Amino acid sequence: MQTLIDLLWHEKRDALYSVGLGALSGLTAVALFAMSGYMISKAALAPPFYTILILTSFLKLFGAVKSSSRYFERVISHRVTFQALSRIRLHFFEQLQPHVPQLFSKYRSGDLLARFVGDVEALQNFFLRVVYPPLVTAVVFLATIFFSLFFSVWIALALLIGILLVSVVIPVILSKRLTKYDVLEKRAALSTETAEYFAGYRDLRLHQQAKNKQQSLERLQHMYEQEQHRNSRVQVWSQTLNAGVASFSAFAVLAAGAYLVSTGELNGLYLAMLTLVALTSFESAIPLANTPTYFHESNQAMERLEFLDKEPLPIKDHSLLVAESYTLMVNQLIYSYPEALRPVLNNISLTFPAGSSTVIVGASGSGKSTLLQLLAGMIMPTSGEILYNGQDISNVQEESLWQQTGIQLQSSHFFYGTVRENLALAHASATDEELQQALEKAQLPLDLDASVFERGENLSGGEKQRLSLARLFLQRAKVWLLDEPFTSMDSFTEERLSSELKQHLNGGTVIMISHKLNGLEEVDQIVVMDHGEIKEVGSFEELVARQGLFYEMLEIENQIV
Repeated sequence: MQTLIDLLWHEKRDALYSVGLGALSGLTAVALFAMSGYMISKAALAPPFYTILILTSFLKLFGAVKSSSRYFERVISHRVTFQALSRIRLHFFEQLQPHVPQLFSKYRSGDLLARFVGDVEALQNFFLRVVYPPLVTAVVFLATIFFSLFFSVWIALALLIGILLVSVVIPVILSKRLTKYDVLEKRAALSTETAEYFAGYRDLRLHQQAKNKQQSLERLQHMYEQEQHRNSRVQVWSQTLNAGVASFSAFAVLAAGAYLVSTGELNGLYLAMLTLVALTSFESAIPLANTPTYFHESNQAMERLEFLDKEPLPIKDHSLLVAESYTLMVNQLIYSYPEALRPVLNNISLTFPAGSSTVIVGASGSGKSTLLQLLAGMIMPTSGEILYNGQDISNVQEESLWQQTGIQLQSSHFFYGTVRENLALAHASATDEELQQALEKAQLPLDLDASVFERGENLSGGEKQRLSLARLFLQRAKVWLLDEPFTSMDSFTEERLSSELKQHLNGGTVIMISHKLNGLEEVDQIVVMDHGEIKEVGSFEELVARQGLFYEMLEIENQIV
């Protein structure tokens, strides 16, 4: 909550203006009705015409001031809210950014979307419904009670008791009930499952599970609606009690005033005025009924938006030292996914000499891709170290690391747009001729202006992989990290692309994951992994001569082929 107040404090000047204008609007509303009550009573005594004329002029003045101040108060207060929401979104995005790309291994996309959209939107009520009403009400009631003291202490006391009940006692009692309800969590759960439902709808239909998933969503929706209903019921009760107390307080002022008039302690001319003052002043207090609800909601929303503050990131204040080539070393590396039963990588130690080529092989799930992501600095190890020319990348800013590396993962993201725009991600200043050459090297006969759908839905698996390779052909890097770049291609295309890729990567430190074992004779080093551990390291000839795990895998592949 302190973060929200700090972000709102940037708009303190406009916030003070809006509170001042709101107080002015409330006070002129009270003055308008007070003058109306006094005028009605005064008119009954048949005063001179100029008296009625003066009172009428004041009525028009108060009406004009009330309307204009209310208008500008609305404009400024909403500007404060929108500016604050903009700062909150930026603050949340700045929180998220350092955690990418490992963020999605811990949090689901639907949950993040619910936080970024729904929870931020919930905070729009913090200033308008939590901060603003109590301040305006305090100013209006202090002025009203002070004004009432000139006529009767008892009437002022009745107003004071009424405002304490409306603004303090009732909200505190009902706020305790609100702590039982968690509307935002229920909404986030529904949003998360709905996002997954739409993302996997095709597969759900193919496996005849769409109806079961839909029923699960309906249950979540029902739970969310029930939570909303219980929360709304508290709000309705709060509003009803506030309105009841406000009416009773106005009646108490009327009764006390009538008694004081009967005893001669109050001039009857002011009775209607004081009664209307009581009725009007409580109008600014009735919105306080919802203040606890919005405060509870804002507090929950801010806690959900500050969830990453509880996971401090290591300080990365160094850049990767620029060199002609890089030797990569991995020392006693261990990595575990959150809440995993066993480590994905266990005590890995390796050296990748500068300018060498290394292929990592092993069964599915052996930790190959995880190791590559660690080498790329996309995730951080649980323990151990990764060194580039002796420099530990745990202290290196990712951008400086990625400037020296060319990375291709198993799946690449493609944005809605054109082929040109998707290639420009790898080389923003590349000319059309360079982009076209990259497509030709990747054996991808596409026009630069050809459309690419969201996530590349209009491209085949092989086309996506070749478009990723085209991006790679546009880069100039010292270290190349490739995760099975040819899995979706036929043997003929793979052979031609492999030759092109070899020429492009020449001179760099190449680390590649491969599912094929034949054709690795020219590789400097082969690493064999199994269940997160390194089983063998050596050249093709050495591993074959050793007749260990690699030899067994090669024999199986030859038999299948």
